[in-house]
Amino acid sequence: MKILMIGGTGTISSAITRQLAAAGHDLWLLNRGTRKNEVPTNVKQVIADIDDEKAVHAGLGNETFDAVCEFIGFVPAQVERDIRLFKGRTRQYVYISSASAYNKPAASHVITEGTTLANPHWQYSRNKIACEELLMKEYRNNGFPVTIIRPSHTYCERGVPVSIHGPKGSWPVLKRMLEGKPVIIQGDGTSLWTLTWNEDFARGFIGLLGNPKAIGEAFQIMSDEQLSWTQIYECVGNALHATPKPYYVASAFLATVAPKEWDFEGNLLGDKSVTVCFDCSKLKRAVPGFQCTTRFDEGVRRCVDYIMAHPELQVVDPEFDTWCDKVIAAQEQAIKNFINR
Repeated sequence: MKILMIGGTGTISSAITRQLAAAGHDLWLLNRGTRKNEVPTNVKQVIADIDDEKAVHAGLGNETFDAVCEFIGFVPAQVERDIRLFKGRTRQYVYISSASAYNKPAASHVITEGTTLANPHWQYSRNKIACEELLMKEYRNNGFPVTIIRPSHTYCERGVPVSIHGPKGSWPVLKRMLEGKPVIIQGDGTSLWTLTWNEDFARGFIGLLGNPKAIGEAFQIMSDEQLSWTQIYECVGNALHATPKPYYVASAFLATVAPKEWDFEGNLLGDKSVTVCFDCSKLKRAVPGFQCTTRFDEGVRRCVDYIMAHPELQVVDPEFDTWCDKVIAAQEQAIKNFINR
């Protein structure tokens, strides 16, 4: 197939790029070229800002595609731009949405593609919902060949998935574990979460490309494995050969006291604090044989090994570290105040 990926070097899309290239597809990437050295040599690269429509037309010429895959569309204006650019030029337009678009909390913890889309806590998710609605309207009214994909928490070797971290990523949390300091976990650590290794995700995604069952449909792609957040942090600690010291704090409190730019209301109340179990039977009907095969304890070891071998990824965050200490001290003081009444 001839495939254009808008992006192609991110956490999710990099694995898809590698697998498509290895299978010999005619693969094109359209992005700004910030990671062009990581792209397989048999992939064509068009270096352009997708928002510069003239530059995109110049880079692509009159090329048409079997599939165009959008990984970096976050607001309706970007989707409207894509419809202008690719209407009549692709047999399938694949839009990466988000499982955070599902209602929080949903009526049932078992999530299917038919679960209501609504997230009062996160603008990011509401924007994704608006993009989906725009695309489905274009499909119904004008036959635009859309497929919607809703990933949940997909990870790769470049970062360890944790729930509470600052703007500089997961290393400061790992550093606290290695130093024997407590690490904050939202709630009581018992809510269930799903983590998906990006190479597993890629196989499900690729199975939907050129698939006639995928046009006009939405699919969620994720692992069948559910772990509590306490179990997730224990797996991280085991990979580090460290014993995590979990410190539990209510999500609403964390969302209130964290800097607004960290957007803990969205990330926690609108996503990671809520128990969800995803039913991927629709995907498995469309892509027979699909199965995620990487357990989290295996995947996180790969992450830790990679980060330990790449010092440039070990970015410290004194502000986040100090904030964690302050939150823990405040809760401990509140406990003492009640005990000593």
